[in-house]
Amino acid sequence: MTSKHVRNLRNELTETPANSKNRLAALRALFVWAVEEDEVESNPVIGVKPIKWLAKGFHPWSEEEIAQYEKHHPIGTRPRLAMALMLFSACRREDVVRLGPQHFRDGWMTYIQAKNEHKAPVKLEIPVHPKLQEIIDATPTKHLTFLTTAYGKPFTVQGISGAMKDWCTQAGIPHCSSHGLRKASATRLAEAGCSPHQIMAITGHKSLKEVEVYTKAAGQKGLAKSAMERLK
Repeated sequence: MTSKHVRNLRNELTETPANSKNRLAALRALFVWAVEEDEVESNPVIGVKPIKWLAKGFHPWSEEEIAQYEKHHPIGTRPRLAMALMLFSACRREDVVRLGPQHFRDGWMTYIQAKNEHKAPVKLEIPVHPKLQEIIDATPTKHLTFLTTAYGKPFTVQGISGAMKDWCTQAGIPHCSSHGLRKASATRLAEAGCSPHQIMAITGHKSLKEVEVYTKAAGQKGLAKSAMERLK
């Protein structure tokens, strides 16, 4: 097999670039092993690059979509509490299913992110926003987790994801998701003038590169606004 054959295999999946990248990674691992075991003389995958594509990611909720969801799901309901917990903390869905009264004390929310908690745990201490506190106070809970199913059981990660999808559909925004709220939260912080480090203190991101996308977009919007205001 030559590099040309590898490129052909890569290009077979051009319309699904993520799958193409996975195929290339599998071939790369295969030939690293084959060279070490003297099954082949050279690695034809060396120099073959993945197909470039623009990853769209999750749709960040707009202010209009947030307002529409809030109108459909009033304060005191589980759907509204779920959204508020994620919007005012930027937590992930694997974190929101764990949150409960024990994480809130003296106006502060304290928790350890589930992501990489056994390798490089990240502890976050975030002031509780007054709007979030209002919604928590208005939503009775008898469990160690705020969010429970109709059967009184804590939501699983997949369960809250599916529930949020249903609640968004009911509100007329089926394209929105729980992860999109994390993006919306970071965007709000950026548009409020927060620095990348300030945003990282809320979201728990570990690198500036991950949050600069929000501050750059907010900076562009702010500069455009001030520029247009100068026009007479």
